[in-house]
Amino acid sequence: MKQTQMVRVVKIGGFDHLSSVLVGGSYPVAVQTMWKDRLDKESLQGESGKQIEARIDKLQKLGCSLLRFAVPDISAADILGELAQRVTMPLVADIHFDYKIALRCLDFPIAKIRINPGNIGSLDKVKAVVQKASEKGVPIRIGINAGSLPADLRKAVDDKNMSRAEALVATAERELEIFDTLNFRNVLLSMKASSIYDTLEANRLIAKKTDVPLHLGVTEAGPLIPGIVRNAIALHSLLAEGIGSTIRVSLSDTIENEVIAGREIVSAVADSSGRGTKGQGVIIVSCPRCGRNGFDTHAFTERWRDRLYMMKKDITVAIMGCAVNGPGEARHADIGITGAGDKILIFRHGKIVRTVAAAEADRAFEEELEQL
Repeated sequence: MKQTQMVRVVKIGGFDHLSSVLVGGSYPVAVQTMWKDRLDKESLQGESGKQIEARIDKLQKLGCSLLRFAVPDISAADILGELAQRVTMPLVADIHFDYKIALRCLDFPIAKIRINPGNIGSLDKVKAVVQKASEKGVPIRIGINAGSLPADLRKAVDDKNMSRAEALVATAERELEIFDTLNFRNVLLSMKASSIYDTLEANRLIAKKTDVPLHLGVTEAGPLIPGIVRNAIALHSLLAEGIGSTIRVSLSDTIENEVIAGREIVSAVADSSGRGTKGQGVIIVSCPRCGRNGFDTHAFTERWRDRLYMMKKDITVAIMGCAVNGPGEARHADIGITGAGDKILIFRHGKIVRTVAAAEADRAFEEELEQL
């Protein structure tokens, strides 16, 4: 099943000093993550503040387009507002329960607001947020989770009168109707569950009913390995069907790993369908290592991973442990490195271009990489 209708385009950021991200339509799928720690006033001062800014800059270079922060109270809104004035990455404010927090965030260059209208309060409160967001040109994402369905729909699921996916869609339709009533089209939608099946079914159902850009994710997906597996199954399946405009790979792990996992999923979809990315960026292939290993691929990959991913090159890099896997089986790589006895071989498209001592591996690899 392919999504047949064109998804509306929503612009995120692009005002003041912020980078601009266009989602929906035929634009590339945007990868985002969520800051793991609570910000406080002191953390933005001095060296700590510089480290936060540097980490956000690194996320952007790794391929992160949007960065979301939990905003539990007004003071947190002020702190996020200060940070938003210091970085170019579009920041997203995640707000529950108190509409006044959303209004305060909109006093700053916050690029997007994420709310659940069902827990913000009365229609008048939602209307106040929508009106100010409209004046500021800031989009709103309606975020719905399977764990916080309206009471009547939760009962319908418990009574087996409705599937959880159907309840997510019914909730989404209610919320979208509010925004349609307010004539606010600058909106995105997410429906998340910890179940792969519910995530797939809910998003497939809603994609037939609306042109609103969908943000995809499997919530509470778990630690690194199971979390990546669950997200890869759900998100790749939906993106390959033409469903989804932004993604987040939720992991009980670092935000850097969330971004790298997300870009790998998007890249895999682009490889198979041509959809979803402006360029593949760097793709790293590396052997798992075995008894033939003449080169510590694990250590080399760990040293080079983030640096390679931050490069603005559309290349494949192969890191192989022996002459069996490289250069022969990695002939497709634009550049690769492997071990052979006490020597290191560097190759391009299967042809050896340099042989050096193991101690010179990093320097020689860097020099050859710079020539690409």
